Amino acid sequence: MLLQGVGVSPGVGIGRAVVIAEGSLDYTQVHFAGVQQEKARLRTAVQAFAQRTQAMADALRARLDGQEADILASQILMANDPALLAQTDSRIEAGECAEAALDAVCASYIQLFAAAGDELLAQRAADIEDIRARLLAILLGRSEASIPDVPPGTVLVAWDLTPSMTVSVNRENVAAFVAECGGMTSHAAILARALGLPAVLGAAGAASVLRRGEDVVVDGGQGAVIVSPSGAELARYRKKQEEEKRQAEALQAYRAGPAVSARGQRYALYANIGGVGQTVAADEAGAEGVGLLRTEFLFMGRTSLPTEEEQYEAYASVSRAMGDRPAVVRTLDIGGDKALPYLGQEKEENPYLGRRGIRYCLARPEVFRTQLRALLRAGAERGNIRLMLPMVTGVQELRAARTMLEQEKQALSARGVAFDGAISLGVMIETPAAAVIADLLAKEADFFSIGTNDLVQYILAADRGNADIAELYAPCHPAVLRSIRDVIAAGRAADVPVCMCGEAAADPCLIPLWMAFGLDSFSAGPSALPEVRRTVSRWTEEEALCTAKEALACPDADAVRVLLAARRR
Repeated sequence: MLLQGVGVSPGVGIGRAVVIAEGSLDYTQVHFAGVQQEKARLRTAVQAFAQRTQAMADALRARLDGQEADILASQILMANDPALLAQTDSRIEAGECAEAALDAVCASYIQLFAAAGDELLAQRAADIEDIRARLLAILLGRSEASIPDVPPGTVLVAWDLTPSMTVSVNRENVAAFVAECGGMTSHAAILARALGLPAVLGAAGAASVLRRGEDVVVDGGQGAVIVSPSGAELARYRKKQEEEKRQAEALQAYRAGPAVSARGQRYALYANIGGVGQTVAADEAGAEGVGLLRTEFLFMGRTSLPTEEEQYEAYASVSRAMGDRPAVVRTLDIGGDKALPYLGQEKEENPYLGRRGIRYCLARPEVFRTQLRALLRAGAERGNIRLMLPMVTGVQELRAARTMLEQEKQALSARGVAFDGAISLGVMIETPAAAVIADLLAKEADFFSIGTNDLVQYILAADRGNADIAELYAPCHPAVLRSIRDVIAAGRAADVPVCMCGEAAADPCLIPLWMAFGLDSFSAGPSALPEVRRTVSRWTEEEALCTAKEALACPDADAVRVLLAARRR
């Protein structure tokens, strides 16, 4: 039997099904104990939820990229949302027990988000459902839904895989994920990819059709779930699995050392990290430094701003861990899909085009100045911290940030506090405006880093989180390629180093183009660095240049994609 879904995490997983049954959350026998008692029960449950979720996020951040841990951290903020709690309190005051009040309010949010027809809000609906189930379990004194201890070779099957369930898996024993809900951009998909486990989501009927102990093959690349495969099917997929294993083993030879082309040209290779704990993964991957430290991890999963001391300790820890290697720190990039209720951000119709990144920081100078002071102090010991501004669209933003940076230097000097007086200030090129005026920015920036994730969606007006237009989000689109080529050229003309820190930096098909354009360095997630090294080593600059000329002559993304797939090494 074949079940078809969406392949959200590549690879082949072969094993026996374990179907995750949802535990009962029936609260009909719970009696109302009084307004104050029910409110207290709810607050205690929310506090326990926050503590458990923070522990899960911390553990995940130590293993994977901080971006995945932020998924869990954001649930803490949602559970503590004043509007949600106020609505729940109102129902309690009307005589409902905490369970009933919470269930009703969460149901209204889920219905609202699910009906919005927006991919991002659909993810929020899934998060609220996860929060609802876990809070009800805590209120009822029952175990939260989680992945149980399972034997090696287990294919986990569920109606829905929530973030809290996914992160609790034992990677050694789980071969693959299958779920009836979810798609390419769902949180379960993001976590499955981060864990390196094959996954097929949106497989209708999987939880009811599959039986415990049944043999299953999961093809995460093709979105196929083969139930009770024949001998021939098993042999075919085992062969495919072995080939994947050989490819993975071959990558081990590229887990250390610099990225060097076939002609001996060297490219710096850095790691993108989302927390202090990720410096270990960066070291293990042989990173020559940190090319992108996302600072949002310090601001998420809490109800108030981190202090200057808290920020200083975190940044200083990264600085010390890097030693003599550079650590590029992206200043606070709140906005878009990262709204923090305690900051009092106003609701925006299109937050991705609203007050985010440097716009928010300049509008809230007290928040920005605190971060700048912490970063200046953290760089005093090693002098290896570099600051990078996100969402820049004009020279005036860079100048305003530099002015504030100089003012904070003077303030620290007046207090006799040590700081890095020569700290570098760079720009993240992730808006079409920044790409077009890269020559002007290069006159005043110390370095560039191209953030392809946002640059692509803004150039192509294609939301990278919208599965319905996923085919339009194409880093290989001629418009994107020409923009990146011009940015790198502007940097080279002004002797400004140019790095790339978006996902396209680790795409084997695109790497020869970046080499041909003259990119100085690559920055990617630690797990992607071996592939970057291998790909770079297989190309000479002359070969890359020939391929780039052909790609730039293509009329559309499809033509470029076909060309690069044929040239892939």
